[in-house]
Amino acid sequence: MRRNKWMILLEAIVLIVCVVVFCIPFYFILLTAMKTAPDAALMNLQWPKQNMLWENIKEVFGARNYMLVRAFWNSTLLTVFSLLILVVVSSMAAFVLQRRTHRFTSLAMLLVMAGLIIPPAVVPTIWVLEGIGLFKTLMGMISVEVAIHFSFCVLLYKAFIGGIPREIDEAAVMDGVGGLGLFYRVIFPLLKPVTATIVVIEAVFIFNDFTHPLYFLPGAKNVTVQLTLYNFTSQYVSQWNLLFANALLITLPPLILFLFFSKKIVAGMTAGAVKG
Repeated sequence: MRRNKWMILLEAIVLIVCVVVFCIPFYFILLTAMKTAPDAALMNLQWPKQNMLWENIKEVFGARNYMLVRAFWNSTLLTVFSLLILVVVSSMAAFVLQRRTHRFTSLAMLLVMAGLIIPPAVVPTIWVLEGIGLFKTLMGMISVEVAIHFSFCVLLYKAFIGGIPREIDEAAVMDGVGGLGLFYRVIFPLLKPVTATIVVIEAVFIFNDFTHPLYFLPGAKNVTVQLTLYNFTSQYVSQWNLLFANALLITLPPLILFLFFSKKIVAGMTAGAVKG
């Protein structure tokens, strides 16, 4: 009974912390996006005298020749193609690392772990992208995102594949299924829980990425949603109501995606942890 009371108290504390950390900042963003420019500059939690949310949103969309629309298109393309490549490549790599025991397997796993530990270097990456003609291109940015998130996806897939019995592989091989057929026809359909987890988590990270597009995808035509925040802030003047309206718009898609698929994220993560 006493333990239950402590558990209830702990849950209440966690809930309060979550409200403070997540809900209050979102409420502040929404509140500021509803204000006029002078009221927004005060940076307080006072309810606006006049609701200007719709007017601010229209002005944000029309700013700099509808740059936000172009940014949503670029970010969507970047996210979708990065996820497609990540799912295919990382799942295949994880299958090989999990199923085959070779003297180079340990070295390969060391390199995968290094991808999680060593941060990406900006200048050498730009130099490589320029050398292969992919700097300031969407394909080059996709390659960077895939390289950054590859290690995390491989580890999740590898842990999940470890829980799939090898007898399934042996039965498929006895039926005459080849290497690629074994993976795509037998193993990959079993990876739906962890694939859903990876898709949601990586979609949120890639869509919200600010730093890497800033370095590796410069240019107004290549702008992504996070970089549109620069439209309303400068050294001398900052339009805080428009800035927060912009932030609200670019926050909603990944937030809705995360809320709808949160159960799949937990299921995929716990399944991989238990089976690994």
